[in-house]
Amino acid sequence: MNQYLNTFFFQIYPYIALAVFLLGSWVRFDHDPYSWRSGSSQLLSGKWMRLGSNWFHIGIIAVLLGHLVGLLTPHALYEPFITAGNKQLMAMVVGGVFGVVCFVGLTILLARRLFNPRIRATSSGRDVLVLVLLYAQLLLGLGSIFVSAGHMDGAQMIRLGEWAQHIVTFRGGAAEFMLGAHWIFKAHVTLGLTLFLVFPFTRLVHIWSLPLGYLRRPYQVVRKRQAPVKYAAPSASAGDRESSSMPPAPGT
Repeated sequence: MNQYLNTFFFQIYPYIALAVFLLGSWVRFDHDPYSWRSGSSQLLSGKWMRLGSNWFHIGIIAVLLGHLVGLLTPHALYEPFITAGNKQLMAMVVGGVFGVVCFVGLTILLARRLFNPRIRATSSGRDVLVLVLLYAQLLLGLGSIFVSAGHMDGAQMIRLGEWAQHIVTFRGGAAEFMLGAHWIFKAHVTLGLTLFLVFPFTRLVHIWSLPLGYLRRPYQVVRKRQAPVKYAAPSASAGDRESSSMPPAPGT
């Protein structure tokens, strides 16, 4: 039974999740482009928004890039420069630092979403769900650092990399690399694939819309609003005052 579940979750499920991820995103953009947005809540409440959003995005981008490079770079390519054990140690330190940064930011964003009345009233179930899934995934990732500290030879890291490389290159036998993995790694991978599965149905689709145009657009000129100038009421001139003080001419 365990063999069948292992084959499903780590050989079949990845392709189901990736297919829904790609096709679902395309269908949503084609049929419902006006929902293609991040749905920022800053207008409802700006309290802690900048700190939470910045820390979350800095952390999650660094963590995702680290996973992308770490999992998809073949062992033979980096072996002449760094050992598997040192690569694992570097991944644990860098991933741990940016994971904590992401954790702080995500905690702030989740607390705003759940406990700010104005934001909670305008949030959908999917908005809360995706934050909870990200939170659980982040906790699993941070927890896996302590598990990895028990085996610093890099062997498990190599097996995880082989699994990912077999999946993206459509090779069979990928599930075999996950057979002896610790449960926390299996849960981390499965939940990560689930995030790909729900991606097209949540606000995560805004990740596709990278603001690359901002890098080459001209600077936006912002002028400070000035206080309105108040003009004094015009006073009568000296000539007008003299003519009005003269007696009327005879016969008028």
